[in-house]
Amino acid sequence: MAGPAFDDRDGVIWYDGQLVNWRDAKVHVLTHAMHYASAVFEGERAYGGEIFKSTQHSERLKESARILDFEIPYSVAEIDSAKALVLQKMNLADAYVRPIAWRGSEMMGVSAQHNKIHLAIAVWEWPSYFDPAQRMKGIRLDIAEYRRPDPTTAPARAKAAGLYMICTISKHRAERRGYADALMYDWQGRVAECTGANIFFIKDGVIHTPIADCFLAGITRETVIELARRRGIEVAERRIMPEELSSFTECFITGTAAEVTPVGEIGPHKYTPGNITGALSDDYTAAVRPRAKAA
Repeated sequence: MAGPAFDDRDGVIWYDGQLVNWRDAKVHVLTHAMHYASAVFEGERAYGGEIFKSTQHSERLKESARILDFEIPYSVAEIDSAKALVLQKMNLADAYVRPIAWRGSEMMGVSAQHNKIHLAIAVWEWPSYFDPAQRMKGIRLDIAEYRRPDPTTAPARAKAAGLYMICTISKHRAERRGYADALMYDWQGRVAECTGANIFFIKDGVIHTPIADCFLAGITRETVIELARRRGIEVAERRIMPEELSSFTECFITGTAAEVTPVGEIGPHKYTPGNITGALSDDYTAAVRPRAKAA
């Protein structure tokens, strides 16, 4: 995103229970997480000064750490309070919120049972994830070369730093080819997700989305499924094969950063953002900004 480098900004970051100057929130080069990807994180948004589903995100952060075999030394309530505090101290109403927990530098090697577990929380302004003009027409997706791994080979249910390595590679390749993002298949060649967002398709008034067993079942994904069912729209969570891509009429992706973003193209396949995508986008906006809705 445009703006100053993320290590050179004004403000504060919550770091192991203390508010520290943004530029002083540092780790050592021999931190275990940097070498062995022993870090978990969350991506959250604040709207009007309130973090959307803050507790659910904190619970998932704790669970992700448990899956990676470490315990974050703060309760869910303490994490919620810390996020709210740093948001207040940064004087931001609409912001992106990034908690991250990681193993420190006491041991350097694969084994690191005695490393200190750290937790930091940063917030910053973050506009639309995609170009606004392109987003309204539907973004263009490439098809990634890398696939989401077999869940028996990676901790797929954790929001773990190491799982995003192939996402970065795939998104870079897509952007170099003129696309906004990339669709990833799973290890068996079935439709899975994008590099940082879940994906939905629409056909004959029914929403179809892949079963989230080898990738993260996003909190935004869950929210949108609830919103759709509240409207009486059928949502089918099922296996989706690449040869089906041409049979759908609408497509959209969901995520904390992406929110509800229409898709106009996946490789050779074309879609037209329609009524269901628009309605769910409006419903999501109303859900995350309840005060604005009430006004």
